[in-house]
Amino acid sequence: MESASSRSKSILNALSIDVEDYFQVSALAPYIGRDEWDQRPCRVEANVERILALLDEFDARATFFTLGWVAERYPQLVRRVVSSGHELASHGYGHQRATDQSAETFFADIRLAKVLLEDIAGVAVRGYRAPSFSIGEKNPWALECIERAGYAYSSSIYPISHDHYGMPAAPRFPFRSQANLLEVPVATVRMLNRNWPAGGGGYFRLMPYRLSRWTLKRINHVDRQPAMFYFHPWEIDPGQPRVRGINIKTRFRHYLNLHRMESRLRRLLLDFRWGRADRIFLDTSSPD
Repeated sequence: MESASSRSKSILNALSIDVEDYFQVSALAPYIGRDEWDQRPCRVEANVERILALLDEFDARATFFTLGWVAERYPQLVRRVVSSGHELASHGYGHQRATDQSAETFFADIRLAKVLLEDIAGVAVRGYRAPSFSIGEKNPWALECIERAGYAYSSSIYPISHDHYGMPAAPRFPFRSQANLLEVPVATVRMLNRNWPAGGGGYFRLMPYRLSRWTLKRINHVDRQPAMFYFHPWEIDPGQPRVRGINIKTRFRHYLNLHRMESRLRRLLLDFRWGRADRIFLDTSSPD
């Protein structure tokens, strides 16, 4: 484990939270209709409050990619994120994959989310992340839509191979996807001629913590780059209602090691330095 002095001198990484509730996960969409969302018990507010307390405990800052649907119902939560010193960013309004929308409906969704979040919080929203990293080689038009909607950066491309998403040929580190749009990919490590996930999500729960620590240290010390890491509020909530009738693969991916997630996050917050994506990738001249 790193000492406090070595951690203070290390690279500042970007910690991000995709603010959505357990019933809005894309993999559960075949089992939970959108018309059921308002009937499901919401747990996102309490889970985000736990995350805010955890970040405060470790004096860490983060970026909260927040659904407009959530912000509309919990405006005070959005204001709490901002007043606690974190970045408020957009996860779209209705958590629909970009690949499932036309350019027109996609633009309307991300523009609505930006306006809604800014009206509630009273701050500029500069970042966007597509649900399920659903931007890749089949829908490059989505990047033009993000730029046109007024965002300064996106973190919507995951340069790995995956059965639901991924663009393995994309650059591993921040690049200009449009003239006025910076793309910040989720962290990966390059080994054996392919990219391997290193940026959190289900992989962080599935694999031993020491592997995640090793991959992030490799990005910081070998690539000399900050890592973009992400997780969801529902991942720290082992008591969330179980969805019935889901297939084995979905059940495994969604529920595995939920009871271990918070303790792993504590180790992560102790072992690395964490900040807001906007200040790391956009405001390079700003102090930490």
